[in-house]
Amino acid sequence: MAQRFADDGFTPVGRLISTADLAQYRDIYDRFLSGDIESGEKRTDLGSHVDRKEGVRENITQIIWPSALYPPLKDLPLHEKALSAARELIGPDAELDFDMMIHKAPHTAVPTPWHQDAAYWVDMPDKRAVSIWIALDDTDLDNGCMWYVRGSHLEPLRPHHPTSDGKNIECDCSEDEPGATPVPVRAGEAVAHSGSTLHYSRGNTTDGVRRAYILNYRPAAMIELERRMGADHGLNENVRKVRNSDATEQ
Repeated sequence: MAQRFADDGFTPVGRLISTADLAQYRDIYDRFLSGDIESGEKRTDLGSHVDRKEGVRENITQIIWPSALYPPLKDLPLHEKALSAARELIGPDAELDFDMMIHKAPHTAVPTPWHQDAAYWVDMPDKRAVSIWIALDDTDLDNGCMWYVRGSHLEPLRPHHPTSDGKNIECDCSEDEPGATPVPVRAGEAVAHSGSTLHYSRGNTTDGVRRAYILNYRPAAMIELERRMGADHGLNENVRKVRNSDATEQ
């Protein structure tokens, strides 16, 4: 797994949520979506640059820091299992940096723009980072499984620019890019990608929901440095723009 991650920039991780535990995670997730667990300004729309259909609250619901909004999440089995996977992939000094939920409702059909996560982040001297993307529903091409560009983490960051409404960022890429690979996973399974791996997902065109929970890890010393620089991935700040100097338009 670690060698594939190093070579390709992404790798399937296998099952991190047992079938028995899926119902509990889905229940918590749905309580966030319904507003039973309040998320306030930490709830945004990753697809806000596309006009919403009548009755749709968000094209792509993103909730940042669910574990801070609902601390019992951290005591469930996933966090320990994902941390173990992260340390296997980027080193024993990995710690949780932040987490998020990304939901695609039925027939919203809005793709997540192509991007590299590192473009959102402040420059770090140690660039090791991994996102563990866990599916709470079976994912495939039709409801928005992840796509990655194999080997893109070994190249310089692409120039990124704001989406048309200025609320998120994107870069130029497509499914025709050499190395672009879809990675369907079953509910409870995960796939990991590095902070500089190009990725995106199609919109959900099915009758079902597509719920994903993402845990992001980097070395503990880099998390401490980020916080000293005032960067906390939306815990206290609210920045959704290109912050990495390597990803700015030339």
